[in-house]
Amino acid sequence: MDQIMLYINTHVHMAPFIIFGLLLLAGFNIPISEDVMLFTSAILAAKNPDYLYPLFFGVFLGAYLSDLICYGFIGRYLGPKIFKIKFFASMVTPERLDMVNAFFKKYGVFTLIFGRFVPFGFRNALFLSAGLGRMNAWKFALSDLLAATVSCVVYFTVYYKFGETAIEYIKKSNYVIGAVALAVILGVIVSKWKKKNVNA
Repeated sequence: MDQIMLYINTHVHMAPFIIFGLLLLAGFNIPISEDVMLFTSAILAAKNPDYLYPLFFGVFLGAYLSDLICYGFIGRYLGPKIFKIKFFASMVTPERLDMVNAFFKKYGVFTLIFGRFVPFGFRNALFLSAGLGRMNAWKFALSDLLAATVSCVVYFTVYYKFGETAIEYIKKSNYVIGAVALAVILGVIVSKWKKKNVNA
């Protein structure tokens, strides 16, 4: 990966295509960080203004199509079979699937928008769960298009304007977002537990 990143940094004209391809691989749950790709694209764009739009659209389209791959191929096409694959089974348990489905029912598109800002591998678990839960394909595609647009524009702009100095702030904000997400998840769990007790 280090050699690829070195190549990207020294061959800017190829960077949008390479970043796009790497993000497509991430859709198959290969450990390639979308955040790193966004940071790399933005920094390269700041140093090479002529490539601003190719770099942004390379990372944006790669991120969006990566989500569709995770949702469509792994979540919907492979479906419950993934629970037999250790790698996927550890990421999406039936319990987590129920939880994410509850989020979708309650918060709709905001689940995807918020989920894209949650760190610690939450994104792909979210997309997998949407596919496994048979979320309407058009609804997912349009909702995630909005979510990807918001997150990519925000992160790309911050990295583009502030460079490496933004990393620490992003890390701190990730912890805050993670804490909020945990609180919301606990709230959903408690709510479901109370409903079960009432119905029992």
